[in-house]
Amino acid sequence: MFASCDLNLVPTTDIVYEEGTPLLLTKRDIAEFQNGVLAVYRGLHYGSHYQTVEVMTECFNATVDFGNNYGFVHRLGNGFTASDSYTTGIWSSHYSAIKNYNIAIEQCKMVEDEALMADANILMGMALFCRASSYLTLARHFSADYDPATADTELGVPLILVYDQLEKPVRATLQEVYDQIIEDLDYAEALLEEAAANGPIVLNNNPQEGTLNLAGQQRAIAPTVDAVKAIKARYYLDTHEYDLAAEMAMDVIESEAGYTLSSSLDEMNNEFMADNGKESLIRLYATKAEGLVGCTIYTSVQSTEEEGKFFQPLFIPSQTIINAYDNSDLRKQVWFPADMYPVKIQGLLNEGIRMFTKYIGNPALQQGNNEDGAHYCKPLMIAEMYLIAAEANAQNGNEGDAQAILNELQNARKAIATDGSLESVKKEWLRETVGDGQRINCIKRWGDGLPARPAQKAAENLVMATPVSDYTGREVASDAHTLVWPIPSYEIKISPALIQNPGYSAE
Repeated sequence: MFASCDLNLVPTTDIVYEEGTPLLLTKRDIAEFQNGVLAVYRGLHYGSHYQTVEVMTECFNATVDFGNNYGFVHRLGNGFTASDSYTTGIWSSHYSAIKNYNIAIEQCKMVEDEALMADANILMGMALFCRASSYLTLARHFSADYDPATADTELGVPLILVYDQLEKPVRATLQEVYDQIIEDLDYAEALLEEAAANGPIVLNNNPQEGTLNLAGQQRAIAPTVDAVKAIKARYYLDTHEYDLAAEMAMDVIESEAGYTLSSSLDEMNNEFMADNGKESLIRLYATKAEGLVGCTIYTSVQSTEEEGKFFQPLFIPSQTIINAYDNSDLRKQVWFPADMYPVKIQGLLNEGIRMFTKYIGNPALQQGNNEDGAHYCKPLMIAEMYLIAAEANAQNGNEGDAQAILNELQNARKAIATDGSLESVKKEWLRETVGDGQRINCIKRWGDGLPARPAQKAAENLVMATPVSDYTGREVASDAHTLVWPIPSYEIKISPALIQNPGYSAE
């Protein structure tokens, strides 16, 4: 049984699911399943799903007030175990989502009414896209980096493709997981392309008004062909198929949807504060009434009558990430301001500390007087396609093409243009995707480690630094087992055939 909150943006009833029972009997049924699939997908791109990854990196320091929130993943010491709630939560969330995607896919296959077939195919395309996205995320977190030479023997994650409450899964090989990902994406692309040929559609029963061009659309409220190609670009970058990675990324960059990089302070604020720029391939529906929880560990804006507004964060940017930007860089100015509000740590207000405000929240979704991190979920952005295309070319030795693509992104952000070497591309990944949950996957893909994260000068007395080796001075070697997350201990207890990753106990 699963609640309709899994299947509707506005829950009304509980649905008891019996395998083999058709549930898609009307267009409204399909519309409700569409909304449910999108609601589940949206829930995988907020809060801890990104924060867990980011606090592992060299980009953030824990404040002395952090209360050990995300402490084990931040330190990556002996306390980072198979029972850590932040990593196990990501595992369970994605597999819960996959359950719902599988049900939707199964139901679509059962539709026989010709009048419903077109709508059912759109739903199936969306569900396949979402399932592929979840498996790619799970493989990136809970398996070693994909190596074509070893993927056939490397352990991936369990492949669950049909709804079965009693199944006790085992781990597939990494190659099998990636094979399933591309199979899902190919099928999704074919279904959505066929639907797109018939022109824009209305997502019936969707609270957001307007139509959707299934080929591609700025701020699309559901997966499109462009979104499928974007995930394919990630896939091919992972599998070292660089020609295809560059091809997919450039297809999206050159899409008729006209995605545009923000190139001024106003455009940056419009994109990242108002959620209304031209960079997002997908901008999933949200309402003010929902009370969405965003990335508040970096900001947590509070206020009092005496003190006005102030930040009370758990984590603040390290000097490492601040030093990554030129002063002219729009990203430094918009995402890391030093003068928005003072920072309150241990009861005292502090000025001049640069804060991470990329996801401080959209005022239109804010419930109270203070910024609360609520924002539209934007899981795919055009800037990432520039990075993938540049990296794919650099990996292929085409540094001239890599430079041309990289410079387009750098010039838009008002950053100093660089060459097209892989090292330059790596630095741009850090600058552009900070906060987006991409860093650890990049580190694994490149075979790099994580450097230390010294505190900002203005915050040296405000961040955890004892012992230095756990906090500001912590470094992670490229072969550290902690870069691959442990299989949750509760899963191994339920399914003893699951094999734990190296370096972790089953407990």
